[in-house]
Amino acid sequence: MAKKKGNRIVIKMKSSESGFTYWTEKNRKNDPSRLEIKRYDPHLRKHVPFKEEK
Repeated sequence: MAKKKGNRIVIKMKSSESGFTYWTEKNRKNDPSRLEIKRYDPHLRKHVPFKEEK
């Protein structure tokens, strides 16, 4: 049987100040636009904005 296409997708979050990336999931129904979140960057050792990348 074919699997139903769900609302959750895996996305890549890239740091705005360094090249570090996080992989996470988002619900495409609740967040149809690109996501931007402040996360911890271990390269810089501080919190910086991370933007969704495709």
